[in-house]
Parts: sequence; C-alpha cells; structure tokens
Amino acid sequence: MKDFGLKKLYYSISEVSKLTSLEQYILRYWETEFEQLKPGKNRAGNRIYTNKDIKLILQIKRLLRDEKYTIEGAKKILSEMVFDTVSFMPESVDDGKQKITSPRSLKKDLEELKNFLQYLQTSI
Repeated sequence: MKDFGLKKLYYSISEVSKLTSLEQYILRYWETEFEQLKPGKNRAGNRIYTNKDIKLILQIKRLLRDEKYTIEGAKKILSEMVFDTVSFMPESVDDGKQKITSPRSLKKDLEELKNFLQYLQTSI
C-alpha cells in the first residue's frame, strides 16, 4: 500500500495554514462565512481540523482563488453540491421519531481517505 504521508487524524490551524498555503486569519474568517466549515476544538480551546475540513478548505480556496467566485457564489455552489456516498454520509439522521445512525464501513472510510490524499497530492 502506498504511503501518502498521513500522520494524524487532527491538525492544528498552523498545520492547516501550511498545508493549504492560507493565512490563519483567512481560515478563521472562512469559518464565519461558510457554515459547512466547523472545525472542532480540543480541551484547550484550540481549533482541530479533520481531513474532511482540509478538503473543504481546498474546495473553497479553488472556488475563490482559481475560479474567481465571490464568497456568496462559492456558498451557493457548496450548498448545491451533491455528495456521493463515499465522500459524504451523515453520521445520524433525525426522522422526528428517533435518531437513526448510519454505520460506515471501514472500506468506505479508507476509500474516502485515499481519495482525499490523492486530491491533496495534486492540489499542493
């Protein structure tokens, strides 16, 4: 199996800044503008980004910087995006009666991670 250099599940804002070539203040600003971008926080209150967050940041960067969309235009595109089952599967769905949790198979998780890492290699 090819090693893509993935070492961690979570990244700090400084690591994400280096990976994406974006200033930290831009990442913090985008959190306020794009509802999909919600990194978690650790016990110390520092932002922790997942691979999914980094993938989204790179999509936003492409839309704003490469394709020259406005923030409003990028928001619209992101909200209209249709995710396939490999790149997006909700952790849970509330049908009004009970909370239904969708189990994810290890194979799909690994496939998603592989696709993300290939995307990172071509983007950076």
